[in-house]
Amino acid sequence: MLSKAKIKYIHSLRQKKFRQKYTSFIIEGEKMATEVLLQGKLTVELVCCLPEWAQEQTLLLKNCAAEITIVDDIELASISALTTPNKVLVVARYEDVVLNETYIVNNFSLYLDGVQDPGNMGSILRIADWFGIHYVFCSHTCVDIYNPKVVQAGMGAFLRVNSLEIEFETLKQRFPQLLTYGAVTNGDNIFKYIFENKGIIVLGNEGAGVSPELLAQVDRKISIPGGGGAESLNVAVAGGIIAAVVVNQKK
Repeated sequence: MLSKAKIKYIHSLRQKKFRQKYTSFIIEGEKMATEVLLQGKLTVELVCCLPEWAQEQTLLLKNCAAEITIVDDIELASISALTTPNKVLVVARYEDVVLNETYIVNNFSLYLDGVQDPGNMGSILRIADWFGIHYVFCSHTCVDIYNPKVVQAGMGAFLRVNSLEIEFETLKQRFPQLLTYGAVTNGDNIFKYIFENKGIIVLGNEGAGVSPELLAQVDRKISIPGGGGAESLNVAVAGGIIAAVVVNQKK
């Protein structure tokens, strides 16, 4: 059984300040838990799972150095952040992202300005993962990428996409050779624009878009032309369309 202290610790990881304090976060679901354990990229602290999952994954758990606790449905529900708990919950540690400067200056990255919805953040990370965009930079006003809802929506993208919080001005100073492209409603048509084979794509807040202060710093403004009645596109949808264009144009 899980101790009260362990339950309290797991619950605390739903809050950003405690995730930062312990540098740990929650991963739920069979697919992601299995992938994390197989990859061995992250240090796993704790595995809480139902008996049937433990039996199915006997070999995987045998080679796992983490604390393994078999729980019942009620216990799992008491620690899960999901409406319908899955068979397993993992607590893992994350490490600071190391910037591969050679890679960054020769490829596309994303910069997110104030993206606050966990579902959108997770979808953007998943989009980056699909298109092979290895770096997603975030402003301090973005939702934490280790938020349980972000992790769930990203479907394991955190294992392959490097993401860190950094001010846009600092990023530009670090990589002055890269053009920055701000996604707006009145910029150059992305389907006609010839992109370089590298750069930083800036996506803005769900309601306000890219902030005026940041927009004043971008080198180019780009848009996705539409013909319907909607005022704007969902930020994750917009990110997917832009990523598809720049990545495939590069090919």
